[in-house]
Parts: sequence; C-alpha cells; structure tokens
Amino acid sequence: MQNDSDGNGRGAEGEWPLPSQPLLPIAARRAAAWCLVGLLVAAVVAVGVWLCIELSAAVTPVLLALLGSGLLGPLYRRLVAMKLNRSLAAGLTCAVLLLVVGGAGYIVVSALVDTGDQIISSLRQAAKDLSQHFGAAGTSLDDLASKSKGLVTKFGGTAASGLLTGVSAVGQFLAASVLALLLTFFFLRDSHKAVRTLSHWAPGSSAPQLERMARRGFQAIEGFMRGTTVIALIDAICITIGLLILRVPGAVGLGALVFVGAYIPYLGAFISGAVAILVALADRGFVIALWALGVVLAVQVLEGHVLQPMIQSRTVHMHPATVLLAITAGASVAGILGMLLSVPLTAAVTGVLHELRVYYTEGSDSGDTGPTASPASS
Repeated sequence: MQNDSDGNGRGAEGEWPLPSQPLLPIAARRAAAWCLVGLLVAAVVAVGVWLCIELSAAVTPVLLALLGSGLLGPLYRRLVAMKLNRSLAAGLTCAVLLLVVGGAGYIVVSALVDTGDQIISSLRQAAKDLSQHFGAAGTSLDDLASKSKGLVTKFGGTAASGLLTGVSAVGQFLAASVLALLLTFFFLRDSHKAVRTLSHWAPGSSAPQLERMARRGFQAIEGFMRGTTVIALIDAICITIGLLILRVPGAVGLGALVFVGAYIPYLGAFISGAVAILVALADRGFVIALWALGVVLAVQVLEGHVLQPMIQSRTVHMHPATVLLAITAGASVAGILGMLLSVPLTAAVTGVLHELRVYYTEGSDSGDTGPTASPASS
C-alpha cells in the first residue's frame, strides 16, 4: 500500500493537508467580508468627495445645471412636443430659467435689504427682552446681537483691505453661473444623446438597467426641485400674509427668508420661522408672537400633511433622518452650498437605490438573471 504522505507530513502532491475545521466560523467570515466591502465603499466615496472638493470649480456648475434642468425639464419637453427645434426649445428654456432665477433673486435680495436693518434691530430687542426673562441665556443672545454690528464692521474692513480677493470671488461666481447656464442648455438639448451614449458604453446587457437607474435618479431631482419650489412659494405667501395681518415689521423680508430657507428642508423652515417669531416678539409683544408662532406652525402642518404628500410623495421618498444627515454632511463639505445641493443629490441616490432594489427583487422572484424590462419613458 502506497503511502500518500512524505516524511514531512505533506500529501503526495507536496501540498499541506487542509484542517478538518476552519479557523473562523462562517458567521465571522461573512462579517469580515462585509466589513471589507464597507471599507472599500467608504474609500471610494471618500476619494469621490475629495475629487469633488478639489474640482469644485467644475463640479459646482455641473450640479447647478442638473438642478436647473430638473426644474425646467417639463417646460423643455412641452416645447419639443410643440414641434420646436431642440436648440430653440433649450434656448427658450434657459431664458426662462435666467428670468426666473434672476427675478426671484432680485425680489429676495431687495426685500431682505429693505427690511434687513429693521429685522436685525427687532432681533436685538428680542434678545434684550429674553435677557430679562431668562437670565444668562438671554444675556448671551443680547451680547451676540450687540456684537453683530462690530463683527459686520470688522468684516467690511477686511473685505475693503482684500478688495482684489472680493473681485476674484465675484468673478468666479459669475463664471460659474455662466458655465452652469451653458451646461443647462446642453443638458436639455442633448439629453437623448446622453441616453444613447450610456447605452453604448454599458457593458454587456446592462444598458437597459443603467438607463432606468439614470432616469430614476434624474426624475428624483426633477421631483425635488419642482416640489420644493412650489412648497417654498406657498409657505412664503402664507407666512407673509399672516405676518402682514399681524402687522409684524419686515413681513416681506421674512417671507423671502422663508422662501430661501425652504430649499433646506426642516432646518431652513425652523430657522426662518424662529426669526419671524422673534421679530414679532420684539415689535408686537408676547401675544402677537404667540399668534406668529401659530401661523408658522399652521403653515408647517399644512406643508407636512398636505403639500408634501400631494406634491412630492410620488417622486421623492426620504426619511427625515436621512435628510438631516445629508444636510449635515453637505454643510461639513461645502458650507451653505453643500446644504442646498445635498438633499437633491441624496434624492437622486435614493431613487437609484430604489430602482436597484426593485430590479433585484423582481429578478429574484422571477428567476430572471438579466434586465429585460423596457426603459422608463422620459
């Protein structure tokens, strides 16, 4: 009988024999594999965020163009359906975008400038009133308000000494705005070409699924931009009317602040509503402040229970905790701009993940191993 091992205890082919039991149980090996996958995904995300920060001069206009395309995409498709040339339809849509953004920006800025001093003085008075009722906490608010003028003056002196830096920042902002407008034009006009290019570059038979994912992500951005704009307009009008009825000073500026803050879900509404209540407390007293609180809460209830389900429920599905985490992450990466861009980007990622879940769930239920469904219509 031939011995299968040599003198060193190895097998006939020179290999060490496998142990009868694995070193780690299968649960530990699965956990280690998932940890490795998580580390790899985190590394890829970290590198992507780092690249976006380093290339922010190019990435920011692209993201703004995506938001603009999502906001006015339905108008462009309606113009194309009216047999207009794609270039002409995209040009008219960009002109409308320029008028809407420019007009809204002018209204908001002029309202805030006209009533800004009045709002700040009211906030300082509110801080003094709170200091009389809440002691140290109100005193801190009063100190912060009293120092705001000095901080503004100091900032103005710094800006005056760094005039070239300010001019450079304004130039970068204008260049980014022009680039975003041009990219919006090309995104609208050549969207059908982008879909074909994605289909050509997709490996194997994954083109239909990649196209569905891209469409679902962009539909989420469209739904967020359209829904948020409508909700912001309704909130601003309702709160402005309520403050005007209560004769709160700076009502138009406060309404403009509500409109801008609505693009930062939850956090923006909380801050703008708190400012309105403090202004009412300082100028109109405790009773009017309670009425202003009632107006703000009524508008928030209307938004949460009526407007959000009616306008955004069919396009954007995100838990409030997810939204708050996205806002926090966006603020840590890019400040206010990151807060504005984080939620629509999170909506797009959520839409893509939802499409992936539906695809793999249907595939596992039907035994299908490849994408067979037709692409979603635009």
